Formats: sequence, C-alpha cells, structure tokens
Amino acid sequence: MELISNPKVATVFENYPKEVKAQMHQLREMVLKTASGIDGLQKLEETLKWGEPSYLTKHGSTVRMDWKVKNTGQVAIYFKCTSKLVPTFKTLYKDKFNFENNRAIVFKLKDKIPVKELKHCIALALTYHKVKHLPLLGA
Repeated sequence: MELISNPKVATVFENYPKEVKAQMHQLREMVLKTASGIDGLQKLEETLKWGEPSYLTKHGSTVRMDWKVKNTGQVAIYFKCTSKLVPTFKTLYKDKFNFENNRAIVFKLKDKIPVKELKHCIALALTYHKVKHLPLLGA
C-alpha cells in the first residue's frame, strides 16, 4: 500500500498536548495498519480536512480524528454522519464504544482503546463504497 502524506499532518500531530499525543498516534497507527491489511487497497491519502488528520481511499469513506480544546479529556475518530457507518458500529459494538450521534466514536484520554473492534470499524469505513449495500456492511 502506498501512503501519500501531506507534511502538514505531522505538524498537527506535533502540536497536540503531551497528554493527547500517545492516543492520537495510536489511532493513526491503527488506521495505517488496517489500511495496509485490506486486499486491493493500493493507496491511502493522509491529509487535513477541517484541520483534522484525515484518511481517504478510492473506495472508502473519509476517516478523520482529532482532539479538541472544548473537550480536552477526549479524542474522537469521525465518520461521515450521513453514512451507515456509525449506526452499524452502534449495532455491532454498543457495549464497546461511546458514540457522538452518528458521526464519531469517542475515547476518554484514560480509556484503553478496543483495538480489534476499532480496526474492524476502520476497515468498514475504508471499504465503505464496496460494502454499503450489504446488511450491516457485510460484517
């Protein structure tokens, strides 16, 4: 898999507060590792959308992540709110994640991230246009 990364993304990661960096880097690594394990995914673009680290693929829905000053105790991974992604995640993992409406999975800074489950959600997002017609996105 080819990673095309906008250098401005690294600056955003550098500027996160010390207590946030580890979790943000963990989320980034999960996206990169998940993408590299998807058959047929040849290119992943790492860029900024709305100033937030964002990941795009040819057949996927954008995955964004960020920490916000107004919610200092948490980080979130965002998905397109009009997609079936978060409603599907709520069905599959209602006891594993905290959700913000139909747009995000939210983690408190002290939370241990459920890696296996979040990687599954990321994979569904990065392949969304191939699976959106399937019940529960083919999960």
